[in-house]
Amino acid sequence: MILEEGKTKKKRTKKPAKAEQEKAEQEKVEKADKEKTDEEISKEIEEILLLAQQQEASGPKVVSLYGDIDEDNARDVVHAMRILESGFTGEYEKDAFELLVSTNGGSALEMFSIYDTIRMIKEKAPVCTVGLGKVMSAGVLVLACGTKGYRKIGKNCRVMIHGVASGYAGSIHSLENELEEVQWIQQQYIKLLAAETDMTEKHIRKLISRKVNVYLTAEESVEFGIADEVF
Repeated sequence: MILEEGKTKKKRTKKPAKAEQEKAEQEKVEKADKEKTDEEISKEIEEILLLAQQQEASGPKVVSLYGDIDEDNARDVVHAMRILESGFTGEYEKDAFELLVSTNGGSALEMFSIYDTIRMIKEKAPVCTVGLGKVMSAGVLVLACGTKGYRKIGKNCRVMIHGVASGYAGSIHSLENELEEVQWIQQQYIKLLAAETDMTEKHIRKLISRKVNVYLTAEESVEFGIADEVF
């Protein structure tokens, strides 16, 4: 009877040991599952942070043309646009950027350098030109050459068109040579402005033949196709 009780007692001590072992294994599995879940959560957090960084990087991109269009300003604008171009993703809409324009005008030749850069880049991404405050003389073509449908102008912005001016002085032969250059610049300006707007070359010539500064409202600028939308 004692032996049987001993055997019974021995059997009873095995059961708790087995239960504890099973419990320990279960806790081990649960711990492993928990650790796995933590890793997954950490991975998800990393993915979210990476996505946020990508969205920030692909956020609004802006280049500004403020002030006279001279060699320094043109260089800075062209350089800034080329830097943006180097970071293009290949997705047309995603690579869009704004070019803010507020200028009294300046050098036609420096304006042509900006124009040619925009013309090249807008094949890859929308160039959203935005007229602010004043867009005059050479600046008009910069505003107009943005991607059609993406060109905006402020409600209180003033646009001014006039003929090419030259302040060159010198001998009669030098002046004749200078006149040929001025005529070429004006003809090129008229040709390009007609191509980028709803105005014909004849219409533009008629405007500048008045030999005065021709001022346009934002609404008139949209009517002439210099911009697409007033904001």
